[in-house]
Amino acid sequence: MFQRIVTFFEQRSFGVSAYLANKLNMSTAKVRLFFIYSSFLAVGFPILFYILAAVVLDIRNYMKRIRLRVWE
Repeated sequence: MFQRIVTFFEQRSFGVSAYLANKLNMSTAKVRLFFIYSSFLAVGFPILFYILAAVVLDIRNYMKRIRLRVWE
């Protein structure tokens, strides 16, 4: 049951933790824990950063798809 819940959230996440983990050469679990713990300490500021990063990554992926369509 717990694994199904984890899989659900991993499939619907925006990939922010995975992107940052790859850029910083860390494990994804450590980045996720950092967001969780820091959101408790900073009263939600990391959640705003996460949402902003998700929007930026989504726009970035959209622009990559548009560029590929132009050159086809």
